[in-house]
Amino acid sequence: MNIRLFVTGGTFDKDYDEASATLVLRSSQVDAMLRRGRCRLTIETEVLMMVDSLDMTDTQRQNIVEACRTCAEMSIVITHGTDTIVETAQLIAQRVGGKTIILTGAMVPAAFGGLDGLFNLASAVSFAQIQPAGVYVAMNGHCFNWDNVRKNRDEGIFEPLRS
Repeated sequence: MNIRLFVTGGTFDKDYDEASATLVLRSSQVDAMLRRGRCRLTIETEVLMMVDSLDMTDTQRQNIVEACRTCAEMSIVITHGTDTIVETAQLIAQRVGGKTIILTGAMVPAAFGGLDGLFNLASAVSFAQIQPAGVYVAMNGHCFNWDNVRKNRDEGIFEPLRS
């Protein structure tokens, strides 16, 4: 099974810029994370954009949809900022059918030693191999249907909308 992995930025790939004393998006950490995790699957990684999801435009979301729709792979993982991951999942679900698409994110940048991103990425890759066609959000070891998940900002976790 081949998996396409689309990188869109978000906390996964944030780094600290000493000059501006801010978090910035420069380059993706995803390939290094797959190597560190000793991943032996055939995964084609493609950087679509490097943006914070709060700054993502409708045009950028449409570019994600088109990338999912036109790629040859039937299993897709997307790294995405957690603040608007559900909105992007909804748009994909409305416009792309017949593929298994897993969106995932991180709460702590990989560059800062955040392990939740590595865990979420590994989970997403695993879920992409076993879930039926549909759109899902993989966070905290769970695989949520796109329309039954929310970010609980108070606890810093993702949870179902309904049980």
